[in-house]
Amino acid sequence: MEIKAAGIFVILGIALLSTGVECIPPRGHTHSIFDVTKFGAKPDGKGDSTMAMIRAWNKACHSKGAAKVVIPRGTFRAGEVVFEGPCTAKPIVIEIKGTVVADSDLSVYTSNYWFIIEHVAGVEVTGGGTMNGRGEDVWQFDADEKIKNAPLLPVSLIFQGVNRSGIHDIKFVNSKGFHMKVSDCNDFSVAKLRITAPGDSPNTDGLHISGSTNVNVSDLVVGTGDDCVSIGDGNTNLLVTRVTCGPGHGISIGSLGKREKETDVKGVTVRNCTLISTTNGARIKTYRDSPKLKASGIIFEDIVLHNVTHPIIIDQDYNSKSRKEPSNVKLKDVHFRNIRGTASKKHPAISLTCSQAVPCEDVELANIDIVSVEGKAAQLKPNTCVNAKTIVKGKRNLGGSCG
Repeated sequence: MEIKAAGIFVILGIALLSTGVECIPPRGHTHSIFDVTKFGAKPDGKGDSTMAMIRAWNKACHSKGAAKVVIPRGTFRAGEVVFEGPCTAKPIVIEIKGTVVADSDLSVYTSNYWFIIEHVAGVEVTGGGTMNGRGEDVWQFDADEKIKNAPLLPVSLIFQGVNRSGIHDIKFVNSKGFHMKVSDCNDFSVAKLRITAPGDSPNTDGLHISGSTNVNVSDLVVGTGDDCVSIGDGNTNLLVTRVTCGPGHGISIGSLGKREKETDVKGVTVRNCTLISTTNGARIKTYRDSPKLKASGIIFEDIVLHNVTHPIIIDQDYNSKSRKEPSNVKLKDVHFRNIRGTASKKHPAISLTCSQAVPCEDVELANIDIVSVEGKAAQLKPNTCVNAKTIVKGKRNLGGSCG
């Protein structure tokens, strides 16, 4: 799959490097600086810096030429922060050098986010600083699926309707909900992030992407209590590469089909990633009794596993076995290539549970070499393939009914 990034990011002067995506301001741009401390932000971790950050952004957004919002070294406490466009300034850099800590009072969050950047183009978030969501103070209130339509805990950072932009060299710690979301964005890069939360923290996905086109994700280190990277509906032309994941639930496409009016997924490549002691490896998950949609052109390749419970899994009964009707999400043109490493002997290396209504088609299993973490003498459970039309190639130690 080709990610059309080079031409796209000339607008921002963002250079795509072989070791990742590094955002730099174009030559000749002199940024006007908007330091949040000049707008009343307190670097002592005690005072509320929410409005100071919003005021700094608004001044930067409506300035002329290139602008930079600076959160300097220090600790800044903030509640719900909205950075909204459209803006006259182009490009805009948000440079986080210090640590931003979230307010633990859930009543200050009127929506599902802590920080949101929305309806703007040409934004670069960088600086080497930290966003600490202080989720440990509120995870006890996570309702998960136990309460229908319960509000989700706030996402640390959402990019909504943001184009020709990117984030790199930022650390995320202990989000309340998801750490970061990219929604309805085009031509977007995510690189060199470190995302950390305890393995038992609820719904703390590292990065979730939905409704977006031409997204390039590279060089992430993610360890959380949920998916390291989750890819929702409506995505086209995504590349995820050089992600180290663990602990967590692996790298997932889905879940798909939970809600009405979801749209197709087309062209997702997950390449050269390492998963360490995760629940899942390469996973696709869809709900039963779903709206009709398709997910196609999906590639998981060059994946290294270390003690992964479910290395390769398609689950079209995800979290919905009580629903009578099968999933209507059509999975086609799916490739698992060059996947190697160790797995728990308690489960199959490969588990493909596809829909009876729309069986999986053209599922390639090529060069699969997965052994028990306890050594070759300890056999993995037989693989399971239900309603899946597989194509098996190259070296394999598949066993079971997968080819």
